[in-house]
Amino acid sequence: MSPSTGEDGTAQDFLTAEANELIAGQYSDRPQLRRVFDALLAALPVVGPATVEARKTMVSFLTPRRTFAVVQPTTKTRVDLGLRLDHERPGGRLLVARDLGAATVRIPLTRPEDVDAEVLDWMRRAYRENAAPPPARRSPRRPAPKLGTLTVVIEATSLPGLTWPSGDDGEYHNFQIGLATKSKERPTLAVPGNPWLAAEPVPGDSPSARWEAPVTVRRDADGFDFSGPYVRGARDDRSLFLAWGDVRDDGTMRLVRGSKFKLSQVDPSLVEEAMRPGHRLVARIRLTGEPSLTWSAEPAGADPSRAPVK
Repeated sequence: MSPSTGEDGTAQDFLTAEANELIAGQYSDRPQLRRVFDALLAALPVVGPATVEARKTMVSFLTPRRTFAVVQPTTKTRVDLGLRLDHERPGGRLLVARDLGAATVRIPLTRPEDVDAEVLDWMRRAYRENAAPPPARRSPRRPAPKLGTLTVVIEATSLPGLTWPSGDDGEYHNFQIGLATKSKERPTLAVPGNPWLAAEPVPGDSPSARWEAPVTVRRDADGFDFSGPYVRGARDDRSLFLAWGDVRDDGTMRLVRGSKFKLSQVDPSLVEEAMRPGHRLVARIRLTGEPSLTWSAEPAGADPSRAPVK
């Protein structure tokens, strides 16, 4: 059902009997968390005119345009407020959202007092972003001429280990790292909720890891552009991505965090050197401990221990 909120009443006033029944079912075995949901519902009128859609396992809050938040009693001690913030990265109270519909981040809540001024600010921001009309579509940009293929090598050390803390004070026990791709030519794991796969996953307790990706290079008036099955991001944010995740019994990876390699920020002279015959672009990263990422252009047969850092 889809009752609506407005400025002249509380959100509770607009819940239908069917919606109330569905919500009551969600909290029947965790009644202390119903007060957390009610606090979020009470906040809706000050966030903006919204529609409330109740389903069996979660409740969605919608602007006139689309869903901006979802509420789900994820465990018997925690409610997750999922927010659709397409350009916001996890950090602080914002955690990675998993299996929360359209939500991209989540805020864990355990008591009504957790629905504080900061949470309301995040809800207002999500409402504004998802109420605004989509930007006008630009005419398709004709691809620049292809210069060639660049081989990018990622060499990683200080991997995180097989175990990693989870957001519910627990622990992941089969932590692995894989290179994001849309290609199925190499061994891959599906990552639920994402349009890409994790290629050549490496156990987190390995002493080191290595991935190699072919990247198509073009050049236009704005400089180098990159594409291919391993490249993600918009024109000004082309990148490769290492997915960190817990591999489940069903053979899928539960995404927890990641490492981004921005090709658009690599020195163009390194790209030119790495595109020479018999050369490659090498990224060396330390995944834990003191952050460290270096790029270098090297001959394909170079000894990694002697590679110059640029």
